[in-house]
Amino acid sequence: MLGEDSILEQVRADGLLADGRPAVVLLSGGRDSTCLLDLAVRIAGAKAVSALHVNYGLRDSADGDERHCAQLCERLGVALEVRRPRRVGGSESGNLQAWARDQRYGAAAGLASARSADVAAGHTLTDQVETILYRLASSPSRRALLGMRAREGLLVRPLLGFTRVETASYCEQRGLAWREDETNASAEFARGRVRGGLVPALEAIHPGAVQNVLALSELLRDEAAVLDALVEEALAGRAQIELERLRALPAALRRLVVQRLADGAIGGPAPGAARRAEDVAALCDHGTGALDLPHGIRATAQDGVLRFGRTPALSGAPVGKKQAGASPPLN
Repeated sequence: MLGEDSILEQVRADGLLADGRPAVVLLSGGRDSTCLLDLAVRIAGAKAVSALHVNYGLRDSADGDERHCAQLCERLGVALEVRRPRRVGGSESGNLQAWARDQRYGAAAGLASARSADVAAGHTLTDQVETILYRLASSPSRRALLGMRAREGLLVRPLLGFTRVETASYCEQRGLAWREDETNASAEFARGRVRGGLVPALEAIHPGAVQNVLALSELLRDEAAVLDALVEEALAGRAQIELERLRALPAALRRLVVQRLADGAIGGPAPGAARRAEDVAALCDHGTGALDLPHGIRATAQDGVLRFGRTPALSGAPVGKKQAGASPPLN
């Protein structure tokens, strides 16, 4: 088991937190975010660190969590921002979690932008395994197996190298109390079923299951860098490609190029675009043809050049020459 000084030095060496660099820490009050906040203060300094706690009011213990976060921040000398969004409408579990995530990261992005700061999340190695397994089950995509990255834009995850047991040990060694979220172990949510059912089942099959999942993800991330370089070469730095060139690529690379162009059209992941790569490649070389993809993306071929953009709102007017078999515009 790593000591708290060893964890501190490893996080400092990773460079995701640095002396004087502003950071907004997502603080739930649990062991991981408590550990992260303390590390951020020790590395960056209390003046550079602020915390965001979102009280959704969904659990009886929610107000207690908020009070705990306020006391912790006062102890560490950190400014605390509290948001209390209230959801209007249904409470289906999947949608509820997505709504809560959007509220949390939306508020964090606003604070980080105002302070020219990074957003620090307390995702651990344990969370990484659960995320990979969940995505493997729910998303037919190679990208699902890559897991979470230590840095994604402004978002940093300094604890990805440590288990949930190690963050708890850190807090104990530092004399830091934390709150337990009873819903983490609930089978109501998919993440709880992965944590309480799937992970133990895999470990029962093989004691090294968790480490094997992580090793595979790391291997695939290394290989993804090679594939990314091939995509860059195929696109030559452009946000378009000639259909003739696209068709000449190996099928796997063709899918990756289509996915990259679709991602670029919306400024983020566009799941499922790669699965339409053959339909996109079949667009006409002459005149104008269009194909609408999921997530409000339109692939347009004009005189043999393929570009991606947002699907325009319906106006009653046709968009160029509609390609046979293309999907209707999505709203």
